[in-house]
Order: sequence, then C-alpha cells, then structure tokens
Amino acid sequence: MQSPSTTITATIHNSNLTPIFLPKFPPNPLRFRQEFFHRHRSVSMASSFGRFKVNSKMDNSSDGFLTITEYAGKGGVNVGDDLVVLFSHLEYAFKRIAALVASPVNFSLGKSSGGNQEVDSGRDKPKPLDIVSNEIILSSLKNSGKVAVMASEEDDAPVWITDNAQFVVVTDPLDGSRNIDASIPTGTIFGIYNRLPELDNLPTEEKAMLNSLQSGNRLIAAGYVLYSSATILCTTFGSGAHAFTLDRSTGDFVLTHPDIKIPPRGQIYSVNDARYFDWPEGLRQYIDTIRQGKGKFPKKYSARYICSLVADFHRTLMYGGVAMNPRDHLRLVYEANPLSFLAEQAGGKGSDGKNRILGIQPVKLHQRLPLFLGSPEDIEELESYGDVQQTVNPGYDV
Repeated sequence: MQSPSTTITATIHNSNLTPIFLPKFPPNPLRFRQEFFHRHRSVSMASSFGRFKVNSKMDNSSDGFLTITEYAGKGGVNVGDDLVVLFSHLEYAFKRIAALVASPVNFSLGKSSGGNQEVDSGRDKPKPLDIVSNEIILSSLKNSGKVAVMASEEDDAPVWITDNAQFVVVTDPLDGSRNIDASIPTGTIFGIYNRLPELDNLPTEEKAMLNSLQSGNRLIAAGYVLYSSATILCTTFGSGAHAFTLDRSTGDFVLTHPDIKIPPRGQIYSVNDARYFDWPEGLRQYIDTIRQGKGKFPKKYSARYICSLVADFHRTLMYGGVAMNPRDHLRLVYEANPLSFLAEQAGGKGSDGKNRILGIQPVKLHQRLPLFLGSPEDIEELESYGDVQQTVNPGYDV
C-alpha cells in the first residue's frame, strides 16, 4: 500500500499540478551581474531588511545575487587571487563550524570541562567546541597555502604555518560558545594582515609573534560570521562593509547586504546592566541619561543584550546604537581590532572609551581592554562623559 505522501506526489505529477506551497525563486539567483560594479551603468536601489535599509548598486533588471568569490574576484572589487583563495578556504571552515554548532551529534561539545577560569596566558579556559572550531580554521589555513601565521584566542602563542606565504590571520574561532547549551547565537571573528617580510630573518617564534601584533590600522580585511537562524558572513576588504548569507541550497555565501551603513545614531544600548554598581560614575550617568531620553537624542533608549559579542555587534550594525563591555575583558588582537575595522568601514566607530581602537599598538597577544562599538554619534556622546572604563573587576562566575 502506498503511503499518503507517495499518493499525493503521484497525483501532482500525473495532473501536471504545481502545489501552492512550493517556494518560488527568482530565475538564476546566483547570476553574476557586471553592472553591480559600474556605477555609470547602474542605478541605486533601496533594499529593505525589516527596519534596516541598504543601498545596492544593481541595474533595474537585476534579479540575482553575487557570491563572495564573484564579489572579491577579478570581475568584482578584485582583491587579488591570493586573498580570494584564502577566503574560499575560510568559507569552507565557516560552513563546517556552522554545521557543527547546529548538530545534535556534537551538542555535548559545547559543554565546558570546568568553570570560566582563565589559563596562565590570559585566555579563557577553552571548551571542546572552541578547540574543534580552532582546528577546523587552522586546517583550512594550512590547506590554502596562503597564510604564514595564525594567532588564535585558543592558542597560547601564534602558529607559524608556511614560510613566504602572504597573509597573517588572527581569529576568535567561536565567540559566545558558553551560550551553546541554550542555542543562543555564536560567531567567528577574524582579521587578515599582510606578512611583514622585514621580519623574515628573525627566529620563527619571534617573527610569528611580531607579525600577529600589528596595529589594527594595518588590517587589509576583517569580518565575523554569525551562526544563528541564518549564517551570515559580514566582511570588509577596506572598501565598505558587506554581508553575505549562506544559501544552504547551493552552499554559497551570497551578497544580501551590500554597502552596509550603520545609522549615525541608534536607540539601543547593549551592555550587562547587572554590573551597574561596578561601573564608574561617568558610565552610569551616560546610561541613566540615554534611557531617560535626556541625552543628545531626545528619545528613551532600549536595552538589548545577548552576551554574544558577534550577535550584539551584528544587531548594532543593523540598527545603530552602541554595544559595549566596559571592563578589561575583550581581546584587542582578534576581537576589538577586526570588529572596529568593520565598524569604521560601515561608518561607525570602535573605541576603548578614550582612544580609537585601531590606533592602539598591541603589546601582548591576549591583551584585554574595554570595547565600545557602534554609531558615531553614540560613541562620541559616550566618550564625552570621560570616565566610562570599568576598573573595578571583582570577578564574575556565571
């Protein structure tokens, strides 16, 4: 006896009927459009994603999306063959991590073997899923043949990979992994530098470290991957910020948010309010003022806090406002620098409360600092309060 589903399928086929519940996709959705890159042949079109609007340069008849490889390649912004190859290997790693964090088979990997203690180097105690994600990225970088050294939140020291390769990659392989058990969004953060050839004659450990401690001003590309209801790769090659969404039907990251511009001012602040009484007076005054609507923007702010840096920053990039951790907690090299570079490319700012993040010279691989990211007017107003960096840190165990 045939199952009901088999009978329904056969009926539809024999009757030449199209079931009304089948999705309708635009024709050839990944079609490459040269017009995207030539402004004199295109018009500006506004695309709306909820309350967030982006301007895309596509012609009136365009019905397609660009893959990230097409966007970065010779037909697009042309970042160079070596960087395109590196990104193709990073994409593979990100797709593996996206599958890993969503897999019930590997769900137990998200559980920590202990508390949230630090190890001697200042890193957080790694969890199994962090370690697996780190190995996935390291393997992909090795296979690319384009990376000289990788510095990771999960390693005490940078890993030297290939002599004479062009790039240096810094990364937090899985940000927010403590939230895995609750299925809260997580992410990967990465930054890419050119290798410094003037260091080539130094011992391996020394040149690996010095290549990894470059100022954020020297970044040539950076981005994050958000693992949530959609997997979104938001990146910059130094000419604007763009987000690509993983099309699970094709396995491609396709351009869905071209030329992201963070609003000059938002109406959302993101911080752990439970630490209010440990904050300095300036930060408490700032938060009290904006949530009462008594700041430079005459509307009351709302609080939104996920406790996942990538997720909180992604929302801030979309809607504006400010995302912050006011204590010496986030890492300059592989969290603050890449996200600040991306924020600036979207028209926003990254600050430690006093100084521009990208102007700070790292002195240690796992160097920590306060971090404030967001809309330029919000960051400027926050900095005007002066005392916004939290120095009281009694230690929090959650």
